[in-house]
Amino acid sequence: MQKKKLITGVTLLLLIVGATLYIFIHEADQANLAEKDIKQQDAATKEKTANIKKHEQKPSPKLFIHKEQQVTKHFYQSRHITAIGDSLTQGVGDETKQGGYIGALEQIMTQANTEASFDNFGVRGNRSDQLLKRLQQDDIIASIKQADIVFITIGANDVMRVLKENITNLQMEAFEKARVDYEKRLHKILTNIRTVNADTKIYLLGFYNPFGQYFKDIKELKLIADNWNKTGKEIITTYENSSFIPISDLFSNTDENLFAEDNFHPNQLGYERIAERIFEVLKNEQERG
Repeated sequence: MQKKKLITGVTLLLLIVGATLYIFIHEADQANLAEKDIKQQDAATKEKTANIKKHEQKPSPKLFIHKEQQVTKHFYQSRHITAIGDSLTQGVGDETKQGGYIGALEQIMTQANTEASFDNFGVRGNRSDQLLKRLQQDDIIASIKQADIVFITIGANDVMRVLKENITNLQMEAFEKARVDYEKRLHKILTNIRTVNADTKIYLLGFYNPFGQYFKDIKELKLIADNWNKTGKEIITTYENSSFIPISDLFSNTDENLFAEDNFHPNQLGYERIAERIFEVLKNEQERG
């Protein structure tokens, strides 16, 4: 099959699952509405920023892993975690409304007798260009400045934008061009974070192919997700104290139902699996360090 063109079946696929695709398209169209929601929370974020600055100089407590986790030394010293990105960070699809992977990670860390504070700046529909602009907001800057860890989920909506704008004439070139643009913006995002906080640990989470559970035979869709994840991994590893956390395998190599009713976003169990992967990475890195 020629690499330059996606097979006609992809277009038919998108039409057949139009209701499913609408969710991602709708998210992209809702980005501006999401920004308005953020502005409506100005009072709360200003208070949060004030509290951050107020406690910024206080010494941080050391974090410990519970003995049952069989870790013989301190898990890590982080006290403040900032999460930025798209709907995966916001937790869309979590039927319990407990905050997606961030809420699940907080529960895991609590059960392990660790202590950490979390700021979640996930916005559904966010693309890399929109996240880059949001990094100029005072509340996000203040949170990153204090952060010991920054989690990022971004890129899936960049892919969905290409699908939306080229649905009648899908070609691999369009995804490759968008991937190059994504690469440039991701560099800027990471550089901006490093400018604000040179010492924070940065983790870029990968993303998965939401069509994979139903259309395993359409290899182009998997190829697109793999290429974009590869790009993210290559970029993040060029920055010191930064790592890539893959999650695609969690959703492709399982018999569990990890998807919400929209068949795109993770459900609570899906977010729990992501949180478990993150916790495993954090623990292993500390043990090696």
